Parts: sequence; structure tokens; C-alpha cells
Amino acid sequence: MIEIDNISKRFGEIQAIKKVSLQAANGKITGLLGPNGAGKSTALRVLYGLLKPDEGKVTVDGTDVFHQRPEAQRKMGVLPDAHGLYGRLTAREHISYFGRLHGVAENELGNQADELIRLLDMQSIADRRTEGFSQGERMKVCLARALIHRPGNVVLDEPTNGLDVMTTRKVRELMLELKARDITVLFSSHLMHEVARLCDEIIIIAAGTVVAEGTTAEIRDIAGEDNLEDAFVRLSEGESR
Repeated sequence: MIEIDNISKRFGEIQAIKKVSLQAANGKITGLLGPNGAGKSTALRVLYGLLKPDEGKVTVDGTDVFHQRPEAQRKMGVLPDAHGLYGRLTAREHISYFGRLHGVAENELGNQADELIRLLDMQSIADRRTEGFSQGERMKVCLARALIHRPGNVVLDEPTNGLDVMTTRKVRELMLELKARDITVLFSSHLMHEVARLCDEIIIIAAGTVVAEGTTAEIRDIAGEDNLEDAFVRLSEGESR
């Protein structure tokens, strides 16, 4: 479980997030929505441990991200908004490298890498250097290296952005598979149909604060709208006024 409790972060005169609280439970897919500049990326970077909040607390399975950061980070698999790869390494080498960084035992590393390669349908690219990979191929490598240590919590920042239809389907299938394994999945997206289809819980951030949370039906009811996109627009614009 991921728990964010009243975190705030200011950059000079800009209040990026203010008293943001949210929970992402085991075995559920939780969607994080917000317009550009709403504070989503700042909140996620605080969760990763890349930014220290001005106030508040973040825990992952009860481990404090700021007082026990290495332990907390071992409990997360993270797909950030930047997907840098080392072009001279193969996909398999990337996966193994990140597994070693996370302390995966050598006698387990090969089997875990093979499992992810099968799960993400990467057999044809597993032993190719990643230089020249398509966006979808790069995304698969990044997902595999985020999952190699079998984390109980997975955080994905716009995982289907820019992907073709087949790769998008594979990513969505992966998220449902993680849910079935009782893993916490927290992801951000701008695709309303994707969020409505996948998410058990939705959290909307606007102007640096949480303006609504609940199921798709509950969000629609809060906004008084018939579909999630209209509800999102109403709630986001209402906060910005």
C-alpha cells in the first residue's frame, strides 16, 4: 500500500502541491488525474523519494520514504516520465542490470528476466541493443526493469503515452495482471477512457490539491456529469477559478 499524507512542496513563489493526501491499496489500480501543471509529477517525485516535501509524510507498505528511503524504494517499481536507456545494452542486459541494482540474487535473476520477457512479449527484441528501438519497444524494456525485483507496489507515469495500439493493449494487460497478483498499481494518465476502464479508484489533482476521489461512478456523481471526461473538466476548472 502507498500512503501519502498531507504533503506540500513549494518552489520559490510557486506552490506546486498543497496538503495532498491519497492512498493506493493492494490489489487495486488507482488512477491519478490532473491537467498539466496540476502537481501530479511533483507528487510522484515526492513518492519516488526524488524530492523532499516541505511537510507531510509518505509511506510504502509502512516504510517511510524519507527516513528509510532505500528500503522504501526497494518496495516500489517505478516507471517515471523519462525513459532513458543505455543504447549499447540489450534489453535483457538492461533488465539484469536493474535487477542487480535492486539486489536480486544471481541464481534468480535469469528466471525472473525470462518471465518478464515472456509476459511483455519481448522475445524478438530481448537480445538486441536498445539503440534504435521504437517507443513501444523502449517502454517494454522500462517496464521490465521496473518489475525485475518483484515489487509489491508499481508506480507508472503515463505508461501508454505515444504507444501503438498493440503495445498499449499489452501495457493494460500487464496492469490487470499485476492487480490479479495483489500488487498496488498507481498510474497517471490523460486518457479518460483508459482510466474509466482500468481504475478501481480515481484521484483528481488540480491547482496542487486533491479535488475529488472515488470510483468512476462516484466521481461522475460528485461533478454531476454523465461521463468521466466531463466530470474531470468540471472539477478541474472549478478548482482553478
